[in-house]
Amino acid sequence: MSASHPGYQHNTVKRQSIFQGFPSCYPIRVIPTPLSPAYERRFPTCPLIPMFVDSDTVNEFRSEDGAIHVIERRCKLDIDAPRLLKKIAGVDYVYFIQKNSLNSRERTLHIEAHNETFSNRVIINEHCCYSVHPENEDWTCFEQSASLDIKSFFGFESTVEKIAMKQYTSNIKKGKEIIEYYLRQLEEEGITFVPRWTPPAAAPSLETSLSCKKPAASLTAVVPDPALKEGLSSEPLSAPSGAPEPTAGTPDDKLDADYIKRYLGDLTPLQESCLIRLRQWLQETHKGKIPKDEHILRFLRARDFNIDKARETMCQSLTWRKQHQVDYILDTWHPPQVLQDYYAGGWHHHDKDGRPLYVLRLGQMDTKGLVRALGEEALLRYVLSINEEGLRRCEENTKVFGRPISSWTCLVDLEGLNMRHLWRPGVKALLRIIEVVEANYPETLGRLLILRAPRVFPVLWTLVSPFIDDNTRRKFLIYAGNDYQGPGGLLDYIDKEIIPDFLSGECMCEVPEGGLVPKALYRTAEELENEDLKLWTETIYQSASVFKGAPHEILIQIVDASSVITWDFDVCKGDIVFNIYHSKRSPQPPKKDSLGAHSITSPGGNNVQLIDRVWQLGRDYSMVESPLICKEGESVQGSHVTRWPGFYILQWKFHSTPACAATSLPRVDDVLASLQVSSHKCKVMYYTEVIGSEDFRGSMTSLESSHSGFSQLSAATTSSSQSHSSSMISR
Repeated sequence: MSASHPGYQHNTVKRQSIFQGFPSCYPIRVIPTPLSPAYERRFPTCPLIPMFVDSDTVNEFRSEDGAIHVIERRCKLDIDAPRLLKKIAGVDYVYFIQKNSLNSRERTLHIEAHNETFSNRVIINEHCCYSVHPENEDWTCFEQSASLDIKSFFGFESTVEKIAMKQYTSNIKKGKEIIEYYLRQLEEEGITFVPRWTPPAAAPSLETSLSCKKPAASLTAVVPDPALKEGLSSEPLSAPSGAPEPTAGTPDDKLDADYIKRYLGDLTPLQESCLIRLRQWLQETHKGKIPKDEHILRFLRARDFNIDKARETMCQSLTWRKQHQVDYILDTWHPPQVLQDYYAGGWHHHDKDGRPLYVLRLGQMDTKGLVRALGEEALLRYVLSINEEGLRRCEENTKVFGRPISSWTCLVDLEGLNMRHLWRPGVKALLRIIEVVEANYPETLGRLLILRAPRVFPVLWTLVSPFIDDNTRRKFLIYAGNDYQGPGGLLDYIDKEIIPDFLSGECMCEVPEGGLVPKALYRTAEELENEDLKLWTETIYQSASVFKGAPHEILIQIVDASSVITWDFDVCKGDIVFNIYHSKRSPQPPKKDSLGAHSITSPGGNNVQLIDRVWQLGRDYSMVESPLICKEGESVQGSHVTRWPGFYILQWKFHSTPACAATSLPRVDDVLASLQVSSHKCKVMYYTEVIGSEDFRGSMTSLESSHSGFSQLSAATTSSSQSHSSSMISR
């Protein structure tokens, strides 16, 4: 799950997610009495919520003075879930118990809900609260939170989690729309005001009780709506006299309209209020340099203007910037020559919206070579300098175009992308870079154009996409082949005059072409370790020894067809043959005696043999890919889309150099080569990973939704009628 859902824990027994509250405020005139009639109109069913089929009242309570009204309902929902999952679960509908507690005395409405269906397997709890803002009684505050705890669900725990996330997010987005719909309905019926509740005996005591009431401890923001209340002030930032908020009544509690339009863009009063409050808090608590309003606004937008969350992430980012001296990186750090020569990326004019345009020829870039030559930290620092330069260019373009430009566009050309780019230390370096950029440069990517995506791209996307924020992922546009030249392609976003020449454009692009980094520039593991630049090879790779007559084999069990087996290995010593086999039955575990399959432990790595000597190729197991000969020093990355469930065996086998065909006498080179390989021994360092068919297809679905031009590539890659395999050897 993406990092946008904190509190997520996962292991093989239990899956749990915590959805923090999405607090916001709705412009309702009086709360909760006008809200309650509007909310009650959602029952027994609501046409604006298609999944809400019906509901029945199971319990109801009303206090004698009418201040407390509690109603409990059993709600019938038609969840948007795959038909297969519903069939396995044996249900067509799920039932929830919802309890609404209206307290007219405290002027609050609490809504609690939990699932009745599958409550022994899945526990869902949701809580919503409508309340009056302590400083303005005409403003309504709304907070919502939910938790999901999946104990077990027929092996579909991941699917259930995704469905729950999707439904919850959809309901959050429609919540305000639905309330406003019924409020307008009340207004059309002539109901524009509902008197506040007063005690039957002593109505005047209400003011006394309200005056003693303490304000809420944490509120997000509020905004009045002139359309719902005539004569209400359009300045929500000023507070009544004596209010505890330190921002109340200060000269900075309202931004100049021209300044907003010129540098920040369209802001609602709620958003303006959040910006001012967070900026003033930073001024009071942080000494020294305070971020500009544009940057503060990025953090607020990334957290849906939740001040508490934006404050937390921004403080972490400010501390990070100070620790790593990021503010001075453009002036004090100069990229090594290797990056200048082989990092195939650079700035290139701007798009049609005035955003700075960054071009990255990822397919032409030797990510493995760059990591080997520089280490992860240098790459990360270079990416940070690119982001800092992007912020500077956004400020310049804001001045040039006379309108706020707070993000840039990135164009990524994937022509040349191959299995070499799936080298795991390189992928992990990419994931760390994504994590750092997402945390410290939110809402800086306006659009990402991915061009000429090859067939290997879905595998890389499946590995990387879970770490990309959902809001960021929606900005991706992906094109396969030459689709970018057609309707909806580059010309919709970039002027024809500045389309780079390598994309059949007219503009000369000065971005380096990349290419393979010479091995002479590689640094040793010791050098990288001394500079604290680890490649993770010690933690994710395994070593194995391969002997003549004793190959090394690993077993991978595949439950669902169309899963993807990926591998990444280096041939450290000797020459080997790499094979992939399939069997319907599991081989026997390695035996400790000398008969049958066996396992050998040596200082250079393990050696495990799984294929029993009595097995026959074609009867007990079959070869699913052609043998691949790999020479010493080569690095191999590849993947295989499985055709059948069952057991797959990956085998590294000693490769013997064939004798010369013209003579029966061995050549001198062959004799020398055999002497150099001690005891006919080879060594490999490998890493394998399986991408489940559900995750892989889900990734492809997200790609298809990004751009229709990718659908043909998607269909070819995820086809279950045949297996697909590709390997890339780098020397």
